[in-house]
Amino acid sequence: MRRVFIDGHNDLVLQRWRGKPTKHMDLEAARAAGFAGGFFALYIPSPAVPDPPEVPYSLPLPAAISFEEAERIAVELYDVLCELPVRHATAASDFRGGEVAAVVHLEGAEPIAPDLSNLEDWYARGVRSIGLTWSRPNAFAEGVPFRFPSGSDTGPGLTAAGRELVRACNRLGIIVDLSHLNWAGFWDVAGLSEAPLVATHSNAHALCAASRNLQDDQLDAIRASGGVVGVNFAVTFLREDGMNVADSPLGEIVRHIDYFANRMGIDHVALGSDFDGAVVPDALGGAAGLPRLADELRQAGYDDDAIAKITHRNWLRVFDATWN
Repeated sequence: MRRVFIDGHNDLVLQRWRGKPTKHMDLEAARAAGFAGGFFALYIPSPAVPDPPEVPYSLPLPAAISFEEAERIAVELYDVLCELPVRHATAASDFRGGEVAAVVHLEGAEPIAPDLSNLEDWYARGVRSIGLTWSRPNAFAEGVPFRFPSGSDTGPGLTAAGRELVRACNRLGIIVDLSHLNWAGFWDVAGLSEAPLVATHSNAHALCAASRNLQDDQLDAIRASGGVVGVNFAVTFLREDGMNVADSPLGEIVRHIDYFANRMGIDHVALGSDFDGAVVPDALGGAAGLPRLADELRQAGYDDDAIAKITHRNWLRVFDATWN
């Protein structure tokens, strides 16, 4: 049976912008394997952010990036995205053709002016998802630092500008992504947003005590809103020991899918790989290996309907509910 896959996060654009080859996102091979598309991140990198050298770890938040610098780089990243053989997705129906569909996603809201004066310009470019933060502070909120073991209660909530950004995203029909956002910021968004709550690439804190992962109260709020969590394939957010070990089985991904399905229900679980932005299990390889994950889910007892919800239908439902 041919599967369809929609993914909550990849960093292919960053790799191309840096002039590096893709690790996981061979688009032609992925499309042939059933990859219909997903969130293509425009991420403005912080300088010298190391991978955690060992466990436990506690990395400081990188410094903030100026709006002017972020906007300049984001435009360059956007131009790279426009050179890829993908179409911009602005409706759920865009994922039902033969071409890969890209949700244009700002990972970190730094390219948005604090007075939101250019937000509609980014909307016109096709942006339909904004992560309020990456793991650093900005004019809107503060991200969670990379720590293990740690929770996400590490800093202040949304600024006044951040609250206005959430309201504006609701008005325009832009997904507000909660991945990388700290505890206080998460609950500020949950109290403000009228759209389904979404974490594009996050895992279960109960299974891996990384600061980036979601705790049960957060999962309950996402479920109550009709939202979804995309399971992150980064091994350091999957494994109970937090180790960055590529020789990790696909069962580590299934373990988090199981937890989310049991806690939130099958309608609130999706995929959020972090391809080209993290070390993922060698057993998967990349986007072309997604059918192997579907086979693993089948062996774990998921039927065709449940697998379809996890691999694409839950994302389509959230797109329909959020995009105007």
